[in-house]
Amino acid sequence: MTPRIRQVVLDTTDARALAEFYRELFGLTYRPGDEPPPNGEADPNGSDWLVLQNDGGVPLAFQQVDELPRSTWPEPGVPQQLHLDTTVPDVAALREARDRALALGATLRLDRSDDPEEPLYALADPMGHTFCIFVA
Repeated sequence: MTPRIRQVVLDTTDARALAEFYRELFGLTYRPGDEPPPNGEADPNGSDWLVLQNDGGVPLAFQQVDELPRSTWPEPGVPQQLHLDTTVPDVAALREARDRALALGATLRLDRSDDPEEPLYALADPMGHTFCIFVA
């Protein structure tokens, strides 16, 4: 028997904020009990560990850490160490996904949208983790 990937975990200095970024970007839902509390109430899960479910796909989890050096990729210094690859069906959807990510707080790291074989954007989430959107 071989192990199976249960979830992908991203370290972050703000678990709730990063979970909200990916929840909005990918249309995910919180694992029961991980939802944000009502306004003004304490958020003990948001300062520790949160999980977003992915309709049968691999869940994304967020682990609170005190410090996190931001990746400088594609520049040298701090490598990306892990990144998420995501796909869309066509170039129009690629641009729409890029615009949505930027509006949610991502930053553009690499633009290869004019590549005839594999158009893509590499972006960084608000904590600096790299994710790519490309046409499959």
